[in-house]
Amino acid sequence: MSAEPEKPAAETTPALAATAAPTENPEKKIEEPVKEIPAPTSSSGPVWPETPAEHPLTKFFAQFEELTTQADHNEVYGITLSPSNAFQTKLILQKYLRANSNDLAKAKEQLLETLEWRREFNPVKAMEETHSKDRFEGLGYILNLDDVPESNNKSDVVTFNIYGAVKDNKATFGDLDGFLRWRVGLMEKSVQKLGLATATQPIPDFCQGPDPYQGFQVHDYLQVSFIRMDPNAKAASKKTIETFGRYYPETLSRKFFVNVPVVMGWLFAAMKLFVAKETVKKFTVLSYGEQLAGELGPQIPKVYGGQAEDLKVIGEGMKTDG
Repeated sequence: MSAEPEKPAAETTPALAATAAPTENPEKKIEEPVKEIPAPTSSSGPVWPETPAEHPLTKFFAQFEELTTQADHNEVYGITLSPSNAFQTKLILQKYLRANSNDLAKAKEQLLETLEWRREFNPVKAMEETHSKDRFEGLGYILNLDDVPESNNKSDVVTFNIYGAVKDNKATFGDLDGFLRWRVGLMEKSVQKLGLATATQPIPDFCQGPDPYQGFQVHDYLQVSFIRMDPNAKAASKKTIETFGRYYPETLSRKFFVNVPVVMGWLFAAMKLFVAKETVKKFTVLSYGEQLAGELGPQIPKVYGGQAEDLKVIGEGMKTDG
């Protein structure tokens, strides 16, 4: 927005005129001192700590509008990227910087790709869409948990992916676009529950502390065969990982693989050789569902060692027909 043009002298307020121009009678004494008008203040919202000119976030904030203009889109995770929405905008920009080790060029590239993808895919719409009950019922839930062990947050968002609930692999995964809209919708719903829109705490710089706006994921493989992985499920899994890795950076704190056969532990051990160390730290493999309560606390369902009712009772899923 362009700055408001300066008012001509004739329109200057009386107080300002008294300080800006000489009086008509220089010998006349001013009995009452002129009160200074305080400088206008910014909005009452949260303020990001000042960063020096050479700081990556300072530069990113000065350049991000070029990206929103190029992508013809300015929304990420329900946050409008705008100079007038500076604090929330910097939350998003900081996530992209942290995801790219403060490499500004790479962060800008990833944000641009995200903006273009969000314009085309419209994940906010996918979050509200109604999906097929036969294909997706019972496959995904979101919980808000308080006082998770070792968490720095008072409350955390946990997404459960129940692969054993799939009734027909071809029906669920065969239509890859349909599956992706359901899965992205669930992801978008969980990310928007992280509280970015109402946040008041800044995200620390890269390697300077944890990002408080990240969620947990639980992947439950009970009754899922690791020997003969369905090709449709494999393709859907690959596409989902690619999508989240590129367009949802720094949104995951930890990922739990639950009910993984003991004999398959070697697979995850081998995977560590090909995954970044920072990512490996987020993975936890549990052979038995009951072990999850030791990681997330007692507010999860009894089937996971907690004290709560089943996910279908306490969890929030996607809208389904029927």
